[in-house]
Amino acid sequence: MALNLGNAMEIQGQVYLKKGRDASARRFHPWIFSGAIQSIEGNPESGAWVCVKDASGTVLGYGHYQKGTITARLLSFRPEPPGDDFFSAKIASTLAIRQRTGVISADTDCYRLVHGEGDGLAGLIVDIYRGVAVIQAHSSGMHRDRQRIKDALLKNLGNQLTAVYYKGMSAGDGKSESEYLFGMGAVPHAVVEHGNKFLVDWEGGQKTGFFLDQRENRRLLGSHAAGRSVLNTFCYTGGFSVYALQAGATLVHSIDASERAVELARQNIELNAFDVKKHECFIGDTFDFLKDKKDQYDIIILDPPAFAKHKEARHQAMKGYQRLNAEAMRVIRSGGLLFTFSCSQVVDRQLFYDTVVSAAIQAGREAKVLYQLSQPPDHPVSIYHPEGEYLKGLVLYIS
Repeated sequence: MALNLGNAMEIQGQVYLKKGRDASARRFHPWIFSGAIQSIEGNPESGAWVCVKDASGTVLGYGHYQKGTITARLLSFRPEPPGDDFFSAKIASTLAIRQRTGVISADTDCYRLVHGEGDGLAGLIVDIYRGVAVIQAHSSGMHRDRQRIKDALLKNLGNQLTAVYYKGMSAGDGKSESEYLFGMGAVPHAVVEHGNKFLVDWEGGQKTGFFLDQRENRRLLGSHAAGRSVLNTFCYTGGFSVYALQAGATLVHSIDASERAVELARQNIELNAFDVKKHECFIGDTFDFLKDKKDQYDIIILDPPAFAKHKEARHQAMKGYQRLNAEAMRVIRSGGLLFTFSCSQVVDRQLFYDTVVSAAIQAGREAKVLYQLSQPPDHPVSIYHPEGEYLKGLVLYIS
């Protein structure tokens, strides 16, 4: 039987953990795995709120239920059920963090407002693009609560928002239709990041339309690009390319397999009024492109999509990362800089580092680590959920 206590969320079920399987929940890790569960009472629907208890019946917290390996995602570790103001209070907190860390500024009007587990809202992503909030659900629970999330966004951001777009559910029980939950928006939509202009397409683009997690790494690239020739592989909409040209790169080449992405990259170059003679786009495979490019580039950026989305694919993914980095090291000019990244959550920082070392050995090049890179402060990592650190990067000096 569902419980609704006063102004609290409706709790559809009770999840009891096996004896001795409650340690991670007591350490505020949000994931409850199916193997840790002793029983479930109340027959909750997918996405419903449930109460998670230890074997003796002590409340550990409340969260979303979903059939699968991760059966519950804890959103509150308090003994009382969350109230109707739960999402509003959470988003107020995430907004305060962004304001405190200076993510929102006069020259940047796009940022991540909610970063899933890192913000205590497992399964939820919210990105802000100059007055438009884009919601993406990675769990049935966040899909089910999308109207509550929209209301919380409007309460906290008020007249700053002209639209709230729901990108749909990208995991869990399957796909769902995208829709505007408030207002309307037109894409592509121009935003500003560190003074650079970009067009964002949240309706047809990857993720929510732009890779906000590379913001500070793009700025770092810009600090090294003046007077250099740059190759931006897996360029998507040309983020690194724009920063390189803004900094005074002499030549920038952008390559991606997606014709749609490359067209947006071209538009972004035009939007910033750069000399088009300094930039050229290519549609194709990065591995093939690198084969005959020896000594043409001072800087190469490797920012591929996730080669491994689950542990079973990790071994093959590491082979891909090794081959990609070795090819780039073979062709880069002596004294060049290699910006190399992995966004695969199942590939940890040490494994990625070791793979890049193997690539250097394979390429026969000497390499020095200048920077170890990660995600920016609007993509926080909960200290209790280290899995949230997904973006790894190295800047190597190749001689």
